[in-house]
Amino acid sequence: MKKIATGNKAVAEAVKQVVPTVVAAYPITPQTEVVEQVAEFVTSGELKSRYIAVESEHSAMAACIGAAITGVRTFTATSSHGLLYMHEMTNWAAGARLPIVMANINRSLGPGWNIWAEHTDALQERDTGWLQVYVSTVQEAYDATIMAFRIAEHQDVLLPVMVNLDGFLLSHIMQPLDTLETGDFIPPIHLPHAIDVENPAAYGGLTGPDQHFLMRWDIERSIRDSAKVIAETEKEFAKRFGRKYGFCENYHCDDADVIIVAMGTLGKEAEVAVDLLRKEGVKAGSLRIRWLRPFPDLSLLKGKQVVVIDRDYSFGRGGILATEIVAQTKEDVYSVIAGLGGQEVTYEDIAGFVRNRAIGNELWFGVNAHV
Repeated sequence: MKKIATGNKAVAEAVKQVVPTVVAAYPITPQTEVVEQVAEFVTSGELKSRYIAVESEHSAMAACIGAAITGVRTFTATSSHGLLYMHEMTNWAAGARLPIVMANINRSLGPGWNIWAEHTDALQERDTGWLQVYVSTVQEAYDATIMAFRIAEHQDVLLPVMVNLDGFLLSHIMQPLDTLETGDFIPPIHLPHAIDVENPAAYGGLTGPDQHFLMRWDIERSIRDSAKVIAETEKEFAKRFGRKYGFCENYHCDDADVIIVAMGTLGKEAEVAVDLLRKEGVKAGSLRIRWLRPFPDLSLLKGKQVVVIDRDYSFGRGGILATEIVAQTKEDVYSVIAGLGGQEVTYEDIAGFVRNRAIGNELWFGVNAHV
């Protein structure tokens, strides 16, 4: 069915299609519209789920963990400081190998208080064991949320998945949305270690030094295995529904001399910058990274000049995406810090980053000096 929807409502529409048994959530700007819409679906009977209105984000994740541990499908959503409040429990969700799906509406962290887009909230969770995908359109938000359940619940994965949308820039923008009847695309959930009163066992007990590292390795092994599951899921989605995705979105990279790398809506804005630069005779391309965990193979950047735009920062170290790219490719990049706290970044600005690139340096957009 074709309609017009916001990114937030697209996520809610996807949740309605997948039918989780339990949804537990607490509102926070700019995520609130997601859980409001899900609650309306439950109230109207369009979604046969148990909706738990909890007193905090920490409790929302705890409720999802409690439900998921019984072997049922679960969903939640949050943003910014809500995600930080969940942090203790996001570690438990991954460590318990629970396929919870969460939409995170990317928002800056305080102080000072800021409700606009930034990726630092989700990137502070990158080491917890959650898979992370970053989307750039309303349609992609819907499709990625549906696929997230199938990926998370796959027996070779059994890890939680976070679907990330830029606050306001995507969460509240209106774009066309084509909803689906997914049929058997999402198979019934099966959690092999679900609580079973007929076969009681200890769960989450003290783990000694002789075993704990094995649990850590098992999470890493499953994240590595998830790459194949993600590829297979996206291939099957394309076959059934005609929309194709990948770990990255490549735009004119094959013959490019310089490639712009970004995530989320900045990755889409970069495509317009590429068109502008190409008219000027600059052989530019853009690579929008969709999956941050597992981190994609970026071998196509080898031998290219690379401009990385980070809507985030690791104080004392640099742009998080740029740092990860350098670690994998061993290539110098031009690191641009732009869009923090919703700072406006246009395609003309991005084209300017390329024109004035200084490989091996870092630029804070609006601060003006290479540092």
